[in-house]
Amino acid sequence: MPSICFYFQVHQPRRIKRYRMFDVGNDHNYFNDTSRTKVDNRFIVDKVALKCYLPTNRLMLLLLRSYPDFRICYSLSGIFLDQLEEYAPEVLKSFQALVATGQVELLSETYYHSLAFLYSMEEFLFQVEQHRKAIKRLFGVTPKVFRNTELIYSDAIALLAEEMGYDAILAEGVDHILGSRSPNFVYRPQGSAKIKLLLKNYRLSDDIAFRFGERTWSEWPLTIQKFADWITAANGNGDVVNLFMDYETFGEHQWEDTGIFDFLRDLPAAILSRKDNNFVTPTEAAHRYEARDTLSVPHYVSWADVERDLSAWRGNEMQHDALNKLYELREKALESKDEALIEDWRRLTTSDHFYYMCTKWWQDGDVHTYFSPYDSPYDAYIGFVNVLADLRFRIDSEVNR
Repeated sequence: MPSICFYFQVHQPRRIKRYRMFDVGNDHNYFNDTSRTKVDNRFIVDKVALKCYLPTNRLMLLLLRSYPDFRICYSLSGIFLDQLEEYAPEVLKSFQALVATGQVELLSETYYHSLAFLYSMEEFLFQVEQHRKAIKRLFGVTPKVFRNTELIYSDAIALLAEEMGYDAILAEGVDHILGSRSPNFVYRPQGSAKIKLLLKNYRLSDDIAFRFGERTWSEWPLTIQKFADWITAANGNGDVVNLFMDYETFGEHQWEDTGIFDFLRDLPAAILSRKDNNFVTPTEAAHRYEARDTLSVPHYVSWADVERDLSAWRGNEMQHDALNKLYELREKALESKDEALIEDWRRLTTSDHFYYMCTKWWQDGDVHTYFSPYDSPYDAYIGFVNVLADLRFRIDSEVNR
């Protein structure tokens, strides 16, 4: 009797334009360049809205109305919501319609999709609270489950989430922390009293998110009956199958002509037709199932790359340099009391900026290149540190005013 927990991450960064050394001190607009589509944030939001957000939300609303037992869950980054309010209010309304069904849960995260937990506890707590307020303002709900940026997780993060009052926290079902255990059970974080831990089944999740349209995959094509069989096979070896993925899987990463929308349309009926199968939100899973075991994760894990660690964002000297320089400016930025300056600083905390600086090769490198709007990791780094130089110039100008 496996339950299925569908969680979708929905996020778009404010991409930095091509910012040159000569712009320092002269141009304080870092995030908008309508001349280059790869870094034109409005163009990207509009494009993905047409390919993914609007058609997928229409389909999800139809499925939720057709199947009262269907459940889904989203984590909508604050910086994504900002752009919907600015560029695509119709997309925001479509998410609000989904939440209004009562069958959709929203999660809590850092507002700017940042790595703040690793660098500034004060900033981390501020961004989480800012995100909770935004979710309450826009959707009328208060999140009960936490997911950290990029599913970055450790025992310390779980204990803090428990102190903050969350019922559960999400993480990647990394093989080396599970050992012989299954990701299809609910766990208790090491040292916690009551918070539950839900782990992504990355094999089944990635079958949809990454392999669905890959014709060289041995299991291609992934039919709905085949996938339903794999889910049902968890009977006796799991309580809940957690399928976590980027929402852009539908229509953007997996194009419509792969059949991804047909697959999604048929999924609820196929799952619910099997005896005792059901859908749950993360909160429902945490309340319904007892923790099967305690899981110790003393070191950080994430859902990125083969290593499932922090190397996607902190794997080379450029990334370390950019992150350290950024967080060194936090106190001075806040002391300036310049709201526009502080907002720019916080937009720079978004994890994507450092992901674009990754210099890995082979398959992981291909994934980083696919998502990056820059010609190389070095271009991403140079533009970022040039922006930091201008931000420092603005801070000094405020201090000396």
